Amino acid sequence: MNPFLEKPMKTDALFKDWNSIYPKPYNKDEVDPYTKTRIILMNGTEYEAVWFSHNFSRHCTNNDLRREIAITRRSEQQQQKVISVLKPADESILETTISYEQLAVDLTARLAQREPNQHVKMALDFALLEDFDHLYRYSDLLEMERGIRAEQLVGHYTEIMPGRPTIAEHRFPNDNIRMYVDFCKADPITKLNVAIITAAEQQTMNYYMNVAGFYDSDRGRSLYQEIALIEEQHVSQYGSLLDTKMTWLEGLLQHEYTECYLYYSCYQDETDPYIKKIWEQHFIEEVNHLHQAEELLKKYEKKEWQQVIPDGCFPQLLTLGENKEYVRNILCSTVQLTSVKDDYPNVSDLSTESELYKFQNILNHDVEQVPSHRVIHDYICQKGQDYRFEDKENPVYDLRDRSCDNTNVGRIK
Repeated sequence: MNPFLEKPMKTDALFKDWNSIYPKPYNKDEVDPYTKTRIILMNGTEYEAVWFSHNFSRHCTNNDLRREIAITRRSEQQQQKVISVLKPADESILETTISYEQLAVDLTARLAQREPNQHVKMALDFALLEDFDHLYRYSDLLEMERGIRAEQLVGHYTEIMPGRPTIAEHRFPNDNIRMYVDFCKADPITKLNVAIITAAEQQTMNYYMNVAGFYDSDRGRSLYQEIALIEEQHVSQYGSLLDTKMTWLEGLLQHEYTECYLYYSCYQDETDPYIKKIWEQHFIEEVNHLHQAEELLKKYEKKEWQQVIPDGCFPQLLTLGENKEYVRNILCSTVQLTSVKDDYPNVSDLSTESELYKFQNILNHDVEQVPSHRVIHDYICQKGQDYRFEDKENPVYDLRDRSCDNTNVGRIK
């Protein structure tokens, strides 16, 4: 599939009426877990497209160009509105959060396994263990406060157990910035992976930033606060991998191509016939957006699309599914790693004067007050051991004890 060779629909046909904007939500008791994660992924992809377009407009002096990208932006906003209300009203903030973290785990694992660039793969593997731990801590909160076992929500496809402990994930901010990838030389899969994971993690960060104040317990509110700060680190990491040398119009073309790729992937992967039709329609609309971006690039920068995306044919499509063994292998081999700028040293190799330890001593000097630790501590106090869903014991020996939350792994020499 090459979306550049598809005939675009007319721009006037992009705009929807109210019936089209408000679709039927899924049934939370019947929906496939990966349908939910695809919805979250595409909601985040549309959010990224909209805010890229807004920032483009705010940095552009040509009003004619700003008006042209405003047309596409309105269409992207409509698509986002459709996707956002596929979530049913009876699905709680925390139930939705479990799907956010399942997406973070399984999407990151899938991207990492196909990533040819070792610099990008290491960034994916590194953050994977942190999102894996977030799933565990939110799941314990869900079972403790709502009596709902998250293993049912993830369809038993994703294990729920400690990863790199969230308390260990707080790093000095400049150690979350990586060297950008040169998109002129990068493999098409790498360019797509970086764009996809940046949008997905940004969506998670924004969700947690906004819902923390709406959660109905202090325990939960503070957990959302803490994990939102880690998600900010992830967005800083992944966003720093994007090619900083691209022009705004080159970036617009790359965004639209990524959206075409994702909607086509979702269409091919989707099991729900109703949702599948939405992915198909949105792909058709994105082909129009892509051709508009192509025309603007030619009009204002005198460039052909092939100068930005040499081969428009989609590479391997993205599928979402189980990644248990891959996650276990990464957990076993890298749980003790931290990051120092572009390197990933073992935490035991750092000096006690390192920025990590200084930052930890400021933020987490009183371990008992750290929200992610308190959730597990409270659960164990109530029920004797934590909540997990494991096919077999944790591959990291120090994380196997279910009667005590380990706050040293990945953090203490």
